[in-house]
Amino acid sequence: MVVLGIVLLIVGLLVPSVHVLLWVGVVLIVVGLVLNLVPISGTRRRVF
Repeated sequence: MVVLGIVLLIVGLLVPSVHVLLWVGVVLIVVGLVLNLVPISGTRRRVF
């Protein structure tokens, strides 16, 4: 998801008439990083 976001960001920067790709790329990068950094519920580390 992050790689797709970077590709869309680059395409959005190279093609100035399509600003939607730029914003979609930014959103995909942010969502991809959040999903990678936030642990999914049920993966709590328990220290005994």
